[in-house]
Amino acid sequence: MGLELKRGHLQTMAKITLSIFIIVPMTGLSLATDILGVNSSISYGETLVSSNLIFELGFFTPHNSSMSYLGIWYKFSPNMIVWVANRNNPLADRGGILTFNSVGNLVVLNQLNGVVWSSEWSGVLQNPIAQLLDTGNFVLWDNFVSSSDETYLWQSFNYSSDMLLAGMKLMLNLKTGFEQRLTTWKSMDDPSPGDYVLELNNTQGLYEVVQGHVNSKKNRTGQWNGVQFVGSPIVPSPPAVPVFVYTESEISFMFEVQERQLFSVAKLNYLGVLQLLVVNRSRSATWNAMIEFPSDPCDIYGRCGANAICNGSLCECVIGFMPKSPDEWTVLNFSSGCKRTIPLNCSKGEGFWEIENVKLPDQLEVTLYRSMSLDECKDKCLKNCSCTAYAISDIRGRGIGCLMWFGDLIDMRVLEEGNHVQTLYVRQSASKLGIHAYAN
Repeated sequence: MGLELKRGHLQTMAKITLSIFIIVPMTGLSLATDILGVNSSISYGETLVSSNLIFELGFFTPHNSSMSYLGIWYKFSPNMIVWVANRNNPLADRGGILTFNSVGNLVVLNQLNGVVWSSEWSGVLQNPIAQLLDTGNFVLWDNFVSSSDETYLWQSFNYSSDMLLAGMKLMLNLKTGFEQRLTTWKSMDDPSPGDYVLELNNTQGLYEVVQGHVNSKKNRTGQWNGVQFVGSPIVPSPPAVPVFVYTESEISFMFEVQERQLFSVAKLNYLGVLQLLVVNRSRSATWNAMIEFPSDPCDIYGRCGANAICNGSLCECVIGFMPKSPDEWTVLNFSSGCKRTIPLNCSKGEGFWEIENVKLPDQLEVTLYRSMSLDECKDKCLKNCSCTAYAISDIRGRGIGCLMWFGDLIDMRVLEEGNHVQTLYVRQSASKLGIHAYAN
């Protein structure tokens, strides 16, 4: 039978019988379908391959390691591992098996039949089917019910590792608290969770992407302004088209790729650098880093301290402020930030200094009024002596939504041309208006 079958015929038979693997014993290789069915299993050296030969799923051993893992990689680029199942519980040898347990869950078993990973679906599946899709998503459903994407009971896209594939989401469910984020490998040869994460942050309905190290921020994109994350790198088209969705129940970010031969991944490498990697399969199998973030000193969170703006590799105090530690600034240590030269006094009349093309400050002490205009925002901030700055939150159309900051202004930077940016209005005493900002 088997070796003379066309691939399409083989896949059709696989879907009827739920699984077919043609093993070539002399070479130790396996020809696999994209389907894994009940009473079937995969061991080291056997794989599932998506229908258009884009992705492959199986066990792998990283370089300089004796451990093995269940993972997914590009078939034309096997070193590009895009998902790892048992990254918290590696196999000590190559004796692992992927199969179904008695209630229809996907499980990885070691040589002693101990479970080292499970899809952990809470129900019982009567006729479980697992399939590797051409998107790189590994999905589980009950063939007794349906196979539409609305009825996937489990999918790898909801349990990302260190990569975001086209169509995969960074997500925060506002009702359940479920969070989908990227977590780095511990090292180049160790897929276990590392020290850096990439996640969506929600503060009073303001959304941004944050890279963190352990329990601290490493950098942030700035908030979504209706068009883009204002401080994020500009992604050239066509490699990736960003898509941001927010509803009452969920906020999510993903990207789409529209050219068939173009593949893009967003990878958070083990050093905490976010890379947009691109390859044109029709020309080469070499991945190129089109964007890296952080890419310059101004991307580093809080580099200039409070009330200062990063510009290039230097920092400038906002008008009406001066360095807290001038001696430190002379040796290019800006972390102490800036302080007001004259304290604010509402009774003597005050106004605002406009700063254009800037990534707005972090949302540490901020209030959002969604339906307020810019003029209304100015009046409200002016009447509140604790309000230190304001800006429009959504720049679409004529702009709408009022952001008001209280306290110090942290993590601002000058943005390059091409960003859809806002203007920040910083509160100043009347005597300081019209004076240029302090520059180191």
